Amino acid sequence: MGSYIYYKMPRTTRSGKVDLIEKSREAMLSAVQIYNNPLTTFKSESFIVLSMIAWTYLLHAFYRSKSIDYRYYRMVGRRKRFDKNADGSIRYWELAECISREESPLDQNTKNNLKFLIGLRNQVEHKKATGLDSYMSARYQACALNYNFYLKKLHGERHGLDNYLALGLQFAELDFSQAKIIKDKEGLIPKQIISYISDFDSKLSVSEIKSERYAYRLLFTKVEAKRKGQADRVIEFIDPKSPLAKNISKEYWVLKEKKSKPFLVREVLAKLKKRGITLTTNKHSELWKKYDGKNPSKGYGVMVGSGWYWYQDWVDFLSRELKGGV
Repeated sequence: MGSYIYYKMPRTTRSGKVDLIEKSREAMLSAVQIYNNPLTTFKSESFIVLSMIAWTYLLHAFYRSKSIDYRYYRMVGRRKRFDKNADGSIRYWELAECISREESPLDQNTKNNLKFLIGLRNQVEHKKATGLDSYMSARYQACALNYNFYLKKLHGERHGLDNYLALGLQFAELDFSQAKIIKDKEGLIPKQIISYISDFDSKLSVSEIKSERYAYRLLFTKVEAKRKGQADRVIEFIDPKSPLAKNISKEYWVLKEKKSKPFLVREVLAKLKKRGITLTTNKHSELWKKYDGKNPSKGYGVMVGSGWYWYQDWVDFLSRELKGGV
Protein backbone atom coordinates (compact mmCIF):
# COMPACT_ATOMS: atom_id res chain seq x y z
CA MET A 1 0.00 0.00 0.00
CA GLY A 2 3.06 2.30 -0.18
CA SER A 3 2.73 5.43 1.92
CA TYR A 4 -0.97 4.95 2.60
CA ILE A 5 -2.94 3.00 5.19
CA TYR A 6 -6.59 2.33 5.84
CA TYR A 7 -8.00 4.06 8.87
CA LYS A 8 -11.41 4.60 10.40
CA MET A 9 -12.66 8.13 10.93
CA PRO A 10 -12.55 8.92 14.67
CA ARG A 11 -15.90 9.73 16.20
CA THR A 12 -16.70 13.42 16.63
CA THR A 13 -16.63 13.57 20.41
CA ARG A 14 -16.99 16.64 22.56
CA SER A 15 -13.84 15.77 24.50
CA GLY A 16 -11.82 15.57 21.28
CA LYS A 17 -13.01 18.99 20.14
CA VAL A 18 -12.38 20.58 23.54
CA ASP A 19 -8.88 19.11 23.61
CA LEU A 20 -8.10 20.73 20.25
CA ILE A 21 -9.49 24.07 21.45
CA GLU A 22 -7.41 23.99 24.63
CA LYS A 23 -4.24 23.17 22.69
CA SER A 24 -5.09 25.99 20.31
CA ARG A 25 -5.56 28.52 23.12
CA GLU A 26 -2.31 27.49 24.80
CA ALA A 27 -0.40 27.91 21.56
CA MET A 28 -1.75 31.42 20.94
CA LEU A 29 -1.19 32.52 24.53
CA SER A 30 2.39 31.26 24.27
CA ALA A 31 2.83 33.13 20.98
CA VAL A 32 1.72 36.43 22.53
CA GLN A 33 3.65 35.86 25.75
CA ILE A 34 6.90 35.21 23.89
CA TYR A 35 6.37 38.18 21.57
CA ASN A 36 5.79 40.49 24.54
CA ASN A 37 8.85 39.22 26.43
CA PRO A 38 11.58 41.92 26.24
CA LEU A 39 14.30 39.29 26.64
CA THR A 40 13.20 37.27 23.60
CA THR A 41 15.27 37.83 20.46
CA PHE A 42 13.25 35.60 18.12
CA LYS A 43 9.92 37.35 18.60
CA SER A 44 8.63 37.23 15.02
CA GLU A 45 9.81 33.71 14.35
CA SER A 46 8.28 32.39 17.59
CA PHE A 47 5.00 34.28 17.20
CA ILE A 48 4.48 33.16 13.61
CA VAL A 49 5.18 29.47 14.28
CA LEU A 50 3.06 29.26 17.44
CA SER A 51 0.17 31.29 16.03
CA MET A 52 0.11 29.03 12.96
CA ILE A 53 -0.18 26.04 15.30
CA ALA A 54 -2.97 27.80 17.22
CA TRP A 55 -4.96 28.52 14.05
CA THR A 56 -4.47 24.97 12.78
CA TYR A 57 -5.89 23.45 15.98
CA LEU A 58 -8.71 26.01 15.97
CA LEU A 59 -9.80 25.04 12.45
CA HIS A 60 -9.34 21.32 13.11
CA ALA A 61 -11.76 21.73 16.02
CA PHE A 62 -14.21 23.49 13.72
CA TYR A 63 -14.02 20.80 11.03
CA ARG A 64 -14.33 18.12 13.67
CA SER A 65 -17.50 19.75 15.02
CA LYS A 66 -18.93 19.71 11.47
CA SER A 67 -17.93 16.06 10.94
CA ILE A 68 -15.61 17.10 8.09
CA ASP A 69 -12.64 14.77 7.73
CA TYR A 70 -9.52 16.97 7.89
CA ARG A 71 -7.08 14.20 6.96
CA TYR A 72 -5.50 13.65 3.56
CA TYR A 73 -6.98 10.66 1.77
CA ARG A 74 -8.21 9.31 -1.53
CA MET A 75 -11.11 7.00 -2.15
CA VAL A 76 -10.38 3.39 -3.05
CA GLY A 77 -13.76 1.95 -3.87
CA ARG A 78 -15.93 2.85 -0.90
CA ARG A 79 -13.05 3.16 1.54
CA LYS A 80 -10.68 5.99 2.37
CA ARG A 81 -7.00 5.47 1.85
CA PHE A 82 -5.04 7.84 4.11
CA ASP A 83 -1.71 9.49 3.54
CA LYS A 84 0.97 8.92 6.18
CA ASN A 85 3.78 11.03 7.58
CA ALA A 86 7.32 9.68 7.70
CA ASP A 87 6.75 8.45 11.27
CA GLY A 88 3.70 6.44 10.21
CA SER A 89 1.08 8.80 11.65
CA ILE A 90 -1.95 10.03 9.70
CA ARG A 91 -1.33 13.27 7.79
CA TYR A 92 -3.76 16.03 8.76
CA TRP A 93 -4.48 19.23 6.86
CA GLU A 94 -1.94 21.97 7.47
CA LEU A 95 -3.13 25.55 7.95
CA ALA A 96 -2.84 26.49 4.27
CA GLU A 97 -5.17 23.62 3.38
CA CYS A 98 -7.58 24.45 6.20
CA ILE A 99 -8.12 28.01 4.99
CA SER A 100 -8.29 27.10 1.29
CA ARG A 101 -11.22 24.70 1.69
CA GLU A 102 -14.67 25.78 0.57
CA GLU A 103 -16.00 24.95 4.02
CA SER A 104 -13.54 27.36 5.69
CA PRO A 105 -15.46 29.76 8.00
CA LEU A 106 -12.94 32.61 7.71
CA ASP A 107 -13.52 35.88 5.88
CA GLN A 108 -11.19 36.82 3.01
CA ASN A 109 -9.20 39.46 4.89
CA THR A 110 -8.44 37.06 7.72
CA LYS A 111 -7.35 34.51 5.13
CA ASN A 112 -5.09 37.13 3.53
CA ASN A 113 -3.46 37.78 6.90
CA LEU A 114 -2.82 34.08 7.46
CA LYS A 115 -1.61 33.47 3.91
CA PHE A 116 0.84 36.33 4.35
CA LEU A 117 2.16 34.92 7.65
CA ILE A 118 2.48 31.42 6.20
CA GLY A 119 4.61 32.82 3.41
CA LEU A 120 6.60 34.94 5.85
CA ARG A 121 7.23 31.85 7.98
CA ASN A 122 8.76 30.16 4.95
CA GLN A 123 10.93 33.23 4.35
CA VAL A 124 12.33 33.50 7.89
CA GLU A 125 12.74 29.77 8.42
CA HIS A 126 16.42 29.86 7.45
CA LYS A 127 17.16 33.58 7.77
CA LYS A 128 17.61 35.84 10.78
CA ALA A 129 15.22 38.73 10.18
CA THR A 130 16.15 41.43 12.70
CA GLY A 131 13.70 44.32 12.46
CA LEU A 132 10.59 42.32 11.59
CA ASP A 133 9.21 42.59 15.13
CA SER A 134 8.20 46.23 14.70
CA TYR A 135 7.88 46.23 10.91
CA MET A 136 5.19 43.51 10.90
CA SER A 137 3.59 44.21 14.30
CA ALA A 138 0.30 45.44 12.74
CA ARG A 139 -0.14 42.08 10.99
CA TYR A 140 0.77 40.11 14.10
CA GLN A 141 -1.77 42.16 16.07
CA ALA A 142 -4.45 41.47 13.45
CA CYS A 143 -3.62 37.76 13.60
CA ALA A 144 -4.10 37.68 17.38
CA LEU A 145 -7.35 39.68 17.31
CA ASN A 146 -8.73 37.64 14.41
CA TYR A 147 -7.92 34.48 16.34
CA ASN A 148 -9.83 35.59 19.44
CA PHE A 149 -12.78 36.68 17.28
CA TYR A 150 -13.09 33.32 15.54
CA LEU A 151 -12.31 31.36 18.70
CA LYS A 152 -15.45 32.85 20.25
CA LYS A 153 -17.53 32.84 17.08
CA LEU A 154 -16.86 29.19 16.22
CA HIS A 155 -16.57 27.65 19.68
CA GLY A 156 -18.33 29.93 22.14
CA GLU A 157 -17.68 33.10 24.15
CA ARG A 158 -16.47 31.09 27.14
CA HIS A 159 -13.28 30.18 25.27
CA GLY A 160 -12.34 33.82 24.52
CA LEU A 161 -8.99 35.23 25.59
CA ASP A 162 -10.24 38.73 26.42
CA ASN A 163 -9.34 38.35 30.10
CA TYR A 164 -5.69 37.91 29.17
CA LEU A 165 -5.41 41.45 27.75
CA ALA A 166 -2.32 43.19 29.08
CA LEU A 167 -0.52 46.42 28.28
CA GLY A 168 3.22 46.36 27.68
CA LEU A 169 5.29 48.75 29.79
CA GLN A 170 8.18 50.59 28.13
CA PHE A 171 11.71 51.22 29.46
CA ALA A 172 12.09 54.35 27.32
CA GLU A 173 9.84 57.22 26.39
CA LEU A 174 8.16 56.79 23.03
CA ASP A 175 9.33 59.67 20.84
CA PHE A 176 10.90 60.32 17.45
CA SER A 177 14.32 59.10 18.62
CA GLN A 178 12.73 55.78 19.56
CA ALA A 179 11.03 55.68 16.17
CA LYS A 180 14.40 56.17 14.51
CA ILE A 181 15.89 53.24 16.42
CA ILE A 182 13.02 51.05 15.26
CA LYS A 183 13.45 52.33 11.70
CA ASP A 184 17.19 51.53 11.80
CA LYS A 185 16.43 47.95 12.88
CA GLU A 186 13.99 47.59 10.01
CA GLY A 187 16.88 48.34 7.69
CA LEU A 188 18.42 45.00 8.69
CA ILE A 189 15.55 42.99 7.17
CA PRO A 190 16.92 40.81 4.30
CA LYS A 191 16.09 42.02 0.80
CA GLN A 192 14.37 38.73 -0.03
CA ILE A 193 11.88 39.27 2.80
CA ILE A 194 11.25 42.91 1.82
CA SER A 195 10.64 41.66 -1.72
CA TYR A 196 8.20 39.00 -0.48
CA ILE A 197 6.23 41.59 1.55
CA SER A 198 6.01 44.02 -1.36
CA ASP A 199 5.08 41.30 -3.84
CA PHE A 200 2.33 39.91 -1.58
CA ASP A 201 0.83 43.34 -0.90
CA SER A 202 0.89 44.27 -4.58
CA LYS A 203 -1.59 41.48 -5.31
CA LEU A 204 -4.18 42.79 -2.82
CA SER A 205 -6.81 45.45 -3.46
CA VAL A 206 -6.73 48.78 -1.61
CA SER A 207 -9.66 47.72 0.59
CA GLU A 208 -7.89 44.46 1.49
CA ILE A 209 -4.69 46.30 2.41
CA LYS A 210 -6.64 48.72 4.61
CA SER A 211 -8.68 46.02 6.35
CA GLU A 212 -8.02 45.75 10.08
CA ARG A 213 -8.33 41.99 9.72
CA TYR A 214 -5.23 42.10 7.50
CA ALA A 215 -3.22 44.61 9.54
CA TYR A 216 -4.42 46.24 12.76
CA ARG A 217 -2.93 49.70 13.22
CA LEU A 218 -3.18 52.02 16.20
CA LEU A 219 -2.07 55.63 16.61
CA PHE A 220 -0.35 56.60 19.87
CA THR A 221 -0.13 60.19 21.07
CA LYS A 222 0.72 61.76 24.40
CA VAL A 223 -2.04 63.45 26.38
CA GLU A 224 -1.90 65.77 29.37
CA ALA A 225 -4.18 64.78 32.24
CA LYS A 226 -7.00 67.30 32.37
CA ARG A 227 -9.27 65.69 34.91
CA LYS A 228 -9.01 63.63 38.10
CA GLY A 229 -8.24 59.97 37.47
CA GLN A 230 -7.23 60.43 33.86
CA ALA A 231 -3.52 60.23 34.69
CA ASP A 232 -4.00 56.75 36.15
CA ARG A 233 -4.57 55.10 32.78
CA VAL A 234 -1.95 54.45 30.14
CA ILE A 235 -4.57 54.36 27.38
CA GLU A 236 -7.37 56.88 26.99
CA PHE A 237 -10.11 55.97 24.52
CA ILE A 238 -11.76 58.75 22.56
CA ASP A 239 -14.73 58.87 20.23
CA PRO A 240 -13.46 58.66 16.60
CA LYS A 241 -16.06 61.30 15.67
CA SER A 242 -14.96 63.77 18.32
CA PRO A 243 -13.09 67.01 17.42
CA LEU A 244 -10.03 65.70 19.29
CA ALA A 245 -9.89 62.54 17.19
CA LYS A 246 -10.31 64.54 13.98
CA ASN A 247 -7.48 66.89 14.93
CA ILE A 248 -5.19 64.00 15.80
CA SER A 249 -6.02 62.37 12.48
CA LYS A 250 -5.13 65.57 10.59
CA GLU A 251 -1.79 65.90 12.41
CA TYR A 252 -1.05 62.25 11.78
CA TRP A 253 -1.54 62.50 8.05
CA VAL A 254 0.71 65.57 7.93
CA LEU A 255 3.51 63.78 9.79
CA LYS A 256 2.94 60.33 8.29
CA GLU A 257 5.70 59.11 6.02
CA LYS A 258 3.99 58.63 2.69
CA LYS A 259 4.99 55.75 0.40
CA SER A 260 3.49 55.84 -3.06
CA LYS A 261 3.28 52.80 -5.26
CA PRO A 262 6.86 52.05 -6.40
CA PHE A 263 7.76 52.57 -10.06
CA LEU A 264 10.44 51.71 -12.63
CA VAL A 265 13.53 53.71 -13.63
CA ARG A 266 11.90 55.12 -16.75
CA GLU A 267 9.15 56.59 -14.57
CA VAL A 268 11.78 58.13 -12.29
CA LEU A 269 13.45 59.76 -15.30
CA ALA A 270 10.08 61.01 -16.59
CA LYS A 271 9.19 62.57 -13.22
CA LEU A 272 12.60 64.25 -12.99
CA LYS A 273 12.27 65.59 -16.54
CA LYS A 274 9.05 67.35 -15.55
CA ARG A 275 11.12 69.13 -12.90
CA GLY A 276 13.69 70.23 -15.43
CA ILE A 277 16.22 67.51 -14.71
CA THR A 278 17.23 65.32 -17.66
CA LEU A 279 19.07 62.09 -16.87
CA THR A 280 20.12 59.08 -18.91
CA THR A 281 19.72 55.56 -17.56
CA ASN A 282 23.50 55.29 -17.15
CA LYS A 283 23.69 58.59 -15.25
CA HIS A 284 20.87 57.44 -12.99
CA SER A 285 22.81 54.25 -12.24
CA GLU A 286 25.84 56.33 -11.29
CA LEU A 287 23.72 58.39 -8.93
CA TRP A 288 22.05 55.53 -7.05
CA LYS A 289 25.46 53.89 -6.61
CA LYS A 290 26.94 57.19 -5.37
CA TYR A 291 24.15 57.76 -2.84
CA ASP A 292 23.65 54.06 -1.95
CA GLY A 293 20.07 54.41 -3.18
CA LYS A 294 19.31 50.70 -3.10
CA ASN A 295 20.10 50.33 0.58
CA PRO A 296 16.73 49.15 2.04
CA SER A 297 17.33 51.10 5.25
CA LYS A 298 17.10 54.39 3.32
CA GLY A 299 13.59 53.64 2.09
CA TYR A 300 14.13 54.92 -1.45
CA GLY A 301 12.87 51.75 -3.11
CA VAL A 302 12.15 48.06 -2.82
CA MET A 303 13.12 44.81 -4.51
CA VAL A 304 10.11 43.12 -6.12
CA GLY A 305 10.92 39.73 -7.58
CA SER A 306 14.19 40.24 -9.45
CA GLY A 307 13.68 43.96 -10.14
CA TRP A 308 14.21 47.13 -8.15
CA TYR A 309 11.37 49.67 -7.91
CA TRP A 310 11.71 53.27 -6.72
CA TYR A 311 9.53 55.32 -4.39
CA GLN A 312 8.63 58.99 -4.78
CA ASP A 313 11.13 59.70 -1.99
CA TRP A 314 13.93 58.87 -4.41
CA VAL A 315 12.65 61.34 -6.98
CA ASP A 316 12.40 64.04 -4.31
CA PHE A 317 15.89 63.23 -3.03
CA LEU A 318 17.47 63.49 -6.48
CA SER A 319 15.62 66.75 -7.13
CA ARG A 320 17.11 68.25 -3.98
CA GLU A 321 20.63 66.96 -4.68
CA LEU A 322 20.74 68.01 -8.31
CA LYS A 323 18.99 71.33 -7.74
CA GLY A 324 17.59 71.63 -11.23
CA GLY A 325 20.61 70.41 -13.16
CA VAL A 326 23.21 67.67 -13.45
